[in-house]
Amino acid sequence: MADTLSKLAKPEGCSRDKIRKGRGVGSGLGKTAGRGQKGQFARRSTFKPWFEGGQTPLARRLPKRGFTNIFAAKVAEVNVGQLEVFAAGAKVDEKALRDRGILKGKFDRIKVLGEGDLTKAVTVTAHSFSKSAQEKIAKAGGKAVLLAKTAE
Repeated sequence: MADTLSKLAKPEGCSRDKIRKGRGVGSGLGKTAGRGQKGQFARRSTFKPWFEGGQTPLARRLPKRGFTNIFAAKVAEVNVGQLEVFAAGAKVDEKALRDRGILKGKFDRIKVLGEGDLTKAVTVTAHSFSKSAQEKIAKAGGKAVLLAKTAE
């Protein structure tokens, strides 16, 4: 097998020599190099992918409204009802929430909201809590522990 691989060669006539444009009249593609005379096709090799041929571009036709704050903190929201999956007396923090698949992806802060019901006493650690979430956690016999805010 190795003997055959070392003797592999392209079949005769399967490939052509590279065309050298703009190398004189005798080459057949001298002077304008097959691009014709003047015009945008003669002057530029490729076009911007968003160029629409002189038509007003889509980005200029659409109305502009509002803005997006690129510095806004991304907050992951967890509802009290989602904490029901944890056993009584469990410590619920970011790692525990990720292990259960409740939190996914990147975020800067965790906020616990009051949607749903909680019947088990759990210790929840997060950056912030809504008033209703704090009340429901306390009513179930658990604790709401605030994480220190990170310096930005």
